[in-house]
Amino acid sequence: KAFLNHTAYLSCYFPNSQKTDINDLRVFWQKGAVEVVHEVYYGQEKHDNLSPKYINRTKMDMGKWTLQLLNAGIVDEGEYTCIIQHRDRGSPKVIHTSECLLHIIANYSQPEIAWLHTGDLKPNAYLNLFCSSSGGYPEPKQMSWVISYENTTYRHMHHMDVSQDAVTKLYNVTSKLNITVPTNTFTNISCLLHLGEQLGSLVSVPLRI
Repeated sequence: KAFLNHTAYLSCYFPNSQKTDINDLRVFWQKGAVEVVHEVYYGQEKHDNLSPKYINRTKMDMGKWTLQLLNAGIVDEGEYTCIIQHRDRGSPKVIHTSECLLHIIANYSQPEIAWLHTGDLKPNAYLNLFCSSSGGYPEPKQMSWVISYENTTYRHMHHMDVSQDAVTKLYNVTSKLNITVPTNTFTNISCLLHLGEQLGSLVSVPLRI
C-alpha cells in the first residue's frame, strides 16, 4: 500500500543467499505483461526499454532489493513482477521471480453533517440531514448514521451515493437521513464512513439536538 502522490516501495524478496555480485545480475521490474518499469543491467541502470510513464520515477536499492516508485498515482495500481537473471557462462538464466500488488490510498475528508432544514425545529416534525466526505480512494464500503439518545443508541444503514472524479479518480460520498425531531431528550447524531477492515472508519463531529 502507498499513499497517493507518495513513494511506493516494492520488494523483490530476493535473499541472495549465494552472495552473487550485482555486476553478474540483470534485474527487471515490469507491470503486467508489457510495461517495463525499471532495469538494472549487470550493475548499471538501463533506460532504453522503459515505459515512458516510469522514466525518472524509479530508484532501485540493490542492498534491500527494493524498488522505489516516486509520486505513486492511482494509475500505478496493479501487479508488479521482479525478475532476476544471473549471467551463467555468458547466457542469462532466471534465478528469482516475485510478484507484488500495489494498492493506492488517498485520505477522505472528515465526514460533515449539514442541515437540509430552515426555520425552527418543532417536536415530531421531520429533520433532514446530509452527510458528505470527499477526495478519497479506494471506494468506501458504507456510510452509516449513529443516533444516541440518553440511554439508547441506534445505527442506521442508509443508501450511500458515490461519485468518482473523471480526472483524479478520487471518490466523493454522500448520504441523507430523515428522522422525526426527538422530544424531551438530548440527542447526538454522528455520521460514519466505513473504509474497510484495514483502513477503519472516519466519524463526523456529532450534531447535538
